[in-house]
Amino acid sequence: MTQRSLRFRLITLGVLAAVGLVACGGDESSAECPTIAEGKLTIGTGNPAYYPWVADDKPESKQGFEAAVAYAVAGELGYADADVVWVRTGFDEAIQPGAKNFDFNLQQFSITEERKATVSFSEPYYSTNQALVGFADSAIAGAASIADLKDAKFGAQAGTTSLDFITKVIQPSTEPFVYDDNAAAKAALEAKQIDAIVVDLPTAFYISAVEIEGSAVIGQFPLSDAVGADNFGLVFDLDNPLVACVDAALATLKESGKLAEIENEWLSGYTGAPVISLG
Repeated sequence: MTQRSLRFRLITLGVLAAVGLVACGGDESSAECPTIAEGKLTIGTGNPAYYPWVADDKPESKQGFEAAVAYAVAGELGYADADVVWVRTGFDEAIQPGAKNFDFNLQQFSITEERKATVSFSEPYYSTNQALVGFADSAIAGAASIADLKDAKFGAQAGTTSLDFITKVIQPSTEPFVYDDNAAAKAALEAKQIDAIVVDLPTAFYISAVEIEGSAVIGQFPLSDAVGADNFGLVFDLDNPLVACVDAALATLKESGKLAEIENEWLSGYTGAPVISLG
């Protein structure tokens, strides 16, 4: 066993012991860190998966922030790249109650108390805030506060914290339009059926720079006591003991600086949007 493997083993056992999950006897690796297919780690992501989270909708390429994080976690768990299996799921499908066809899933799932009733989450692997995308020549361009947004028509993907942000924080005079996925929300914006969409900040930058010509990041919303960071976690079947193993892997990646390196490589350019006041 290498020094790194021994170190990870000790960290994993410490986490497992803390939550009372240490196995007794038998194959310790499979008993402590069970996966749905022996010798394989099955990871779920969106269908399609978008940049900068996954490059060219090919998570197996290891390109894109979440693809790189997934393989880094797999490596810490002892899985070679060839032993990682990818499956595709819808966003809502992955957080519904019931057995999963993946060991963990990552497609920008915000950790919320409501979702914790049906699935388990890892510790956060990324934190961000909400942002607004609209056309650069629209009436809301230059909005300085949410008061300037009250009469706008908004859209967002169903079941997301972005939709919650619209209804609970912006509280526009018109009910937001709700879409099955971000692709449909972006299509509605491009067709000018709505004035703006709310998404996480990195996604907002990518949409405006690459996907919708003439659009811009109108602004980002600041964090506050009322509006905390959007913390992304890996999603697991409820009470899956693999969570403790993955949390140990993430702790190692954070401590070593590897997670920060991945973030810097894929997300460092997605900053600098104007701030829209919540007051």
